[in-house]
Amino acid sequence: MGENASFWESLIYAHPTCTTWKQEAEGSIYHLASILFVVGFMGGSGFFGLLYVFSLLGLGFLCSSVWAWLDVCAADIFSWNFILFAICFVQFIYVTYQVRSVSFDKEFQELYSALFQPLGISLTVYRKIVLCCDAEVVTLEKEHCYAMQGKTPIDKLSLLVSGRIRVTVDGEFLHYIFPLQFLDSPEWDSLRPTEEGIFQVTLTAETDCRYVAWRRKKLYLLFAKHRFISRLFSILIGSDIAEKLYALNDRVHVGKGFRYDIRLPNFYHVSLPETPPVQPSHHLQRGSPRRKPTGVTNCSSFSTQ
Repeated sequence: MGENASFWESLIYAHPTCTTWKQEAEGSIYHLASILFVVGFMGGSGFFGLLYVFSLLGLGFLCSSVWAWLDVCAADIFSWNFILFAICFVQFIYVTYQVRSVSFDKEFQELYSALFQPLGISLTVYRKIVLCCDAEVVTLEKEHCYAMQGKTPIDKLSLLVSGRIRVTVDGEFLHYIFPLQFLDSPEWDSLRPTEEGIFQVTLTAETDCRYVAWRRKKLYLLFAKHRFISRLFSILIGSDIAEKLYALNDRVHVGKGFRYDIRLPNFYHVSLPETPPVQPSHHLQRGSPRRKPTGVTNCSSFSTQ
């Protein structure tokens, strides 16, 4: 214990305490370095936050090196600050390379800003999602079909980027699909990974549309490698199905002044203002807000992309 005590005492009291302080301040380069350190540590997260932090910290260490070389004339202080400047410079170059490697086309960049960035998804994770769909945006012309009732196999998951899709069953309108909504989320959710199925509805482009499509098998392989992406798509698909259910619920009326409430069992109803009685034209199936097919609706053309 005595040896340890003497070691700490020698470490603390080896140098004389400051009895007098320097009256003059350090040079402007030293204060500039301190300001850069303070501002640099205010950087945020993400790629651009890292660029901000490493650029300002690198400049701060460079100023400290100049100060140590010119004013202090201390080789050790200069060496450490210059080494730290070199590390920040290398990190800045590396992060810049990463930012360039995850750059996207305009439509994918807008999709990231509108849908994935608010959820806190990093560009590196988003890059894996984009590569899974081959970084391709598919065009669907007006009045062309994305899927036909009872004919089109369920082999992909698509997200509408622009335009509007009309969903019908037996020629009767169900609801619209708008940008940033999935085209086939109910079909995706109704099947297991090993199961196959066909569309129970017809999806027709009401305007010129653009969408992103992930092939079913390829997307499941991505889910197997990255559980975080699997949970992300599960949340997005679940939210999309809920929106479609509520859109259908607004069209289902039973009797005079009543409609189904999808939050409650079928024998409960919610009162509505006085409306003409309309008989229900479709039934909600478990796992899908769309009914089973009873016929095929003709369409001017059919897209299998």
